[in-house]
Amino acid sequence: MNPDTSDLPRADATRARLLEAAVAAFAEKGFRGTTTRDIAAAAGMSPAALYVHHKSKEELLYLISKAGHESTLQLVQDAIGPADDEPTAALRRVIHDFAASHARGQTVARIVNYELNSLTDEHLTEIKQIRHRTEAEIRALVERGVAAGDFDAPDPRMAAVALLSLGIDIARWYHDGGRWSPEDVADQYAAMALRIVGARSPRSPHSPR
Repeated sequence: MNPDTSDLPRADATRARLLEAAVAAFAEKGFRGTTTRDIAAAAGMSPAALYVHHKSKEELLYLISKAGHESTLQLVQDAIGPADDEPTAALRRVIHDFAASHARGQTVARIVNYELNSLTDEHLTEIKQIRHRTEAEIRALVERGVAAGDFDAPDPRMAAVALLSLGIDIARWYHDGGRWSPEDVADQYAAMALRIVGARSPRSPHSPR
């Protein structure tokens, strides 16, 4: 999450800068340990200026979380592809892309996924709806693979939850400069995903999309 604000109107650029500062502050201290003064200071602004653009610290968390979840839902939908695509290739593709995105954007992903309880009830309900849509996309793909005889997954809902949980947890442990690159993680997680659903005769991980 590192937007180019050079071409944005001044107010939009300021809001973007505050969101970027909030990501840095939440990553360092956690939501509850971060003050609005911390965020304003990271953005090079006064605390009073923050409230000109955002109602509260929680609103910043909500906006970060909403953008992150909507981006993930779009990524999943794009990676799954058309309904007539071969389920094994589609599952490999979506888990690869899902895992890679959580490794590359681990800082934002950690905030988005592990600070949910700090949202208001209204905002949490909205975020949960997006999460349910993402899970439904994965579940439908697993069900399609089972119906086609490509997967052996007795409970597609549980398989979908396992697949998403596996990817989300990357944000908790992954760090840049470690043993594995995001692409390494993505390839291995895609291969594990096929084993989770009992995929039959998986294709090469380098098959074209």
